[in-house]
Amino acid sequence: QVQLVESGGGLVQPGGSLRLSCAASGFTHDDYVIGWFRQAPGKEREGVSCISSSLGLRHYADSVKGRFTLSRDNAKNTAYLQMTSLKPEDTAVYYCAYKSDSRLSASDYEYEFWGQGTQVTVSS
Repeated sequence: QVQLVESGGGLVQPGGSLRLSCAASGFTHDDYVIGWFRQAPGKEREGVSCISSSLGLRHYADSVKGRFTLSRDNAKNTAYLQMTSLKPEDTAVYYCAYKSDSRLSASDYEYEFWGQGTQVTVSS
């Protein structure tokens, strides 16, 4: 029902920046949360950030706080993850996800729909 299309991944040097985009469609509920997760090889999927649709409330994982910024463009139904001061440990496949309520959560099992993922590689 809900489709999420991601873009913006790539290869950057440490200290560089990337902006990931997540375009959402097919949803009917006005109150929802868009979350960003990442998964590195050999590691569990980690919640990065999330934003509520109605109020714009945001949450960031401690590992990215101060470096990553989540924003939205309501007209385009698109969420953005602006990543700055990137570190090698940020290397992962990044996913956007959707949950049909207004409660912010970093628990992946609470999210109903997922994008295909986009690779972010931080290396010199």
